[in-house]
Amino acid sequence: MLDKMKALFEMQKKMQEVKRELENTNFDIQSSDGLVKITMNGAQEVKGIVIKDNPQLENALKDTFNRAIKRSQEIGAQKMKDVTGINLPGLT
Repeated sequence: MLDKMKALFEMQKKMQEVKRELENTNFDIQSSDGLVKITMNGAQEVKGIVIKDNPQLENALKDTFNRAIKRSQEIGAQKMKDVTGINLPGLT
Protein backbone atom coordinates (compact mmCIF):
# COMPACT_ATOMS: atom_id res chain seq x y z
CA MET A 1 0.00 0.00 0.00
CA LEU A 2 2.82 2.40 0.86
CA ASP A 3 4.51 1.67 -2.47
CA LYS A 4 1.32 2.57 -4.34
CA MET A 5 1.01 5.86 -2.44
CA LYS A 6 4.65 6.65 -3.20
CA ALA A 7 4.07 5.85 -6.88
CA LEU A 8 1.00 8.13 -6.96
CA PHE A 9 3.00 10.92 -5.33
CA GLU A 10 5.79 10.54 -7.90
CA MET A 11 3.28 10.51 -10.74
CA GLN A 12 1.66 13.69 -9.41
CA LYS A 13 5.08 15.33 -9.15
CA LYS A 14 5.90 14.40 -12.76
CA MET A 15 2.50 15.68 -13.91
CA GLN A 16 3.22 19.04 -12.27
CA GLU A 17 6.60 19.21 -14.05
CA VAL A 18 4.97 18.46 -17.41
CA LYS A 19 2.28 21.06 -16.71
CA ARG A 20 4.94 23.73 -16.03
CA GLU A 21 6.80 22.74 -19.19
CA LEU A 22 3.62 22.98 -21.27
CA GLU A 23 2.78 26.38 -19.78
CA ASN A 24 6.19 27.64 -20.94
CA THR A 25 5.93 26.24 -24.49
CA ASN A 26 4.43 28.81 -26.88
CA PHE A 27 3.58 28.52 -30.56
CA ASP A 28 1.96 30.73 -33.22
CA ILE A 29 -0.67 29.75 -35.75
CA GLN A 30 -1.65 32.10 -38.56
CA SER A 31 -4.69 32.01 -40.82
CA SER A 32 -3.99 31.16 -44.45
CA ASP A 33 -4.84 34.72 -45.51
CA GLY A 34 -2.56 36.24 -42.85
CA LEU A 35 -5.33 38.28 -41.20
CA VAL A 36 -5.38 36.40 -37.87
CA LYS A 37 -2.56 35.08 -35.71
CA ILE A 38 -3.04 33.17 -32.44
CA THR A 39 -0.29 32.54 -29.89
CA MET A 40 -1.03 29.63 -27.56
CA ASN A 41 0.94 27.64 -25.02
CA GLY A 42 1.04 23.89 -24.53
CA ALA A 43 -1.44 24.18 -21.65
CA GLN A 44 -4.02 25.41 -24.18
CA GLU A 45 -4.02 29.00 -22.91
CA VAL A 46 -4.41 31.66 -25.56
CA LYS A 47 -1.54 34.07 -24.96
CA GLY A 48 -2.30 36.45 -27.79
CA ILE A 49 -4.51 37.11 -30.79
CA VAL A 50 -3.62 39.51 -33.56
CA ILE A 51 -6.33 40.62 -35.98
CA LYS A 52 -5.23 43.22 -38.46
CA ASP A 53 -6.66 46.62 -37.48
CA ASN A 54 -8.88 45.46 -34.55
CA PRO A 55 -7.21 45.45 -31.08
CA GLN A 56 -10.52 45.47 -29.12
CA LEU A 57 -11.68 42.31 -30.86
CA GLU A 58 -8.25 40.73 -30.21
CA ASN A 59 -8.62 41.18 -26.43
CA ALA A 60 -12.25 40.06 -26.36
CA LEU A 61 -11.45 36.88 -28.29
CA LYS A 62 -8.40 36.06 -26.14
CA ASP A 63 -10.43 36.42 -22.94
CA THR A 64 -13.36 34.38 -24.28
CA PHE A 65 -11.16 31.56 -25.58
CA ASN A 66 -9.30 31.28 -22.27
CA ARG A 67 -12.53 31.20 -20.25
CA ALA A 68 -13.96 28.51 -22.55
CA ILE A 69 -10.81 26.39 -22.31
CA LYS A 70 -10.71 26.72 -18.51
CA ARG A 71 -14.35 25.63 -18.26
CA SER A 72 -13.66 22.67 -20.54
CA GLN A 73 -10.75 21.62 -18.32
CA GLU A 74 -12.91 21.94 -15.18
CA ILE A 75 -15.57 19.70 -16.72
CA GLY A 76 -12.93 17.15 -17.73
CA ALA A 77 -11.40 17.14 -14.25
CA GLN A 78 -14.81 16.62 -12.66
CA LYS A 79 -15.56 13.72 -15.01
CA MET A 80 -12.20 12.11 -14.14
CA LYS A 81 -12.94 12.57 -10.43
CA ASP A 82 -16.36 10.96 -10.91
CA VAL A 83 -14.74 7.96 -12.60
CA THR A 84 -11.70 7.53 -10.36
CA GLY A 85 -12.99 8.95 -7.08
CA ILE A 86 -9.69 10.80 -6.80
CA ASN A 87 -9.19 14.54 -7.09
CA LEU A 88 -5.72 14.88 -8.57
CA PRO A 89 -4.43 18.44 -8.45
CA GLY A 90 -2.89 19.48 -11.73
CA LEU A 91 -5.49 17.94 -14.01
CA THR A 92 -6.89 21.40 -14.62
